[in-house]
Amino acid sequence: MPHPWMPRALKEDVGDHAPCDPEFPARAIAHITADREATAGAPLDLVPFGNLKGFFTGGGRDRAPHILWDPFTGAFAQFFPATSRSKALADTAGGTRTNRAGKVVLQIEALFFPHCRVDGKVFARLVDTPCRGWDDLHAWISSWGVPDVWPMGPPTSLSRRTCPADKWRSRGGWYAHAHVPENDHVDPGSWPAFGSRPPGPPPEESRFEPFPGAAFFRAGRTSPVIAAMHDRLVAEDCNRYTSGTDTDVWGPGDVRSYTAWQQKLGLEGSSADGVPGRFSWDRLAVPDV
Repeated sequence: MPHPWMPRALKEDVGDHAPCDPEFPARAIAHITADREATAGAPLDLVPFGNLKGFFTGGGRDRAPHILWDPFTGAFAQFFPATSRSKALADTAGGTRTNRAGKVVLQIEALFFPHCRVDGKVFARLVDTPCRGWDDLHAWISSWGVPDVWPMGPPTSLSRRTCPADKWRSRGGWYAHAHVPENDHVDPGSWPAFGSRPPGPPPEESRFEPFPGAAFFRAGRTSPVIAAMHDRLVAEDCNRYTSGTDTDVWGPGDVRSYTAWQQKLGLEGSSADGVPGRFSWDRLAVPDV
């Protein structure tokens, strides 16, 4: 059986689980958070991942999806197991039970709004972002039997196109929020293409340093792995170093810079203590040395 919790996602279980309706085929729903209104002439900074995670575990838990995905860092948070309905769709009493209408109804909120600004660059469409983590997300959703088809066609613009009732009942696959009956939203506007992954470990695994364990990162440790990590933290705009020497030696600058990286992923408290963990390390993608 596939795993109800996406292995690479932060588990933020909000409770209130409820079953889906196996009368309908397996489906996934594509959303964007659309949490700010920007324009090409007036772009706005992307809302931090941690803010949205806090919203969906707090005052917005009645609108929480299964997965919050940051396509800029590859971070994920999951609020419901795959076996439960989530709450990101309008669901009229006595209607089609949109949040439950499928063997699974996996709802994904991509952290994005049109003309968002990240590190000084503006992104008009979701597909213009790095889409980091999409392969992992797609593979997990596929493991639940959601086919790689868009019964209403893939989203290409922010426009409404409601799925006819007979197609909604009979066709599994991917639906834009703009396609779902009883809803009035027009998102996501675009979505990354389905890639084909060969059987076995993905080839990129051999190109990145595996997580060496938290005990590896102790004061004075010297390793080319630490130097490679240093370069990645600088590239991710998490440079909190005060010196450019001894970059292969673990020290206070590494702790400060890694804390900045953890916070960029939306981690807080003891999860942002500057000591690498597997979740944050995998997303940093330190090159194999």
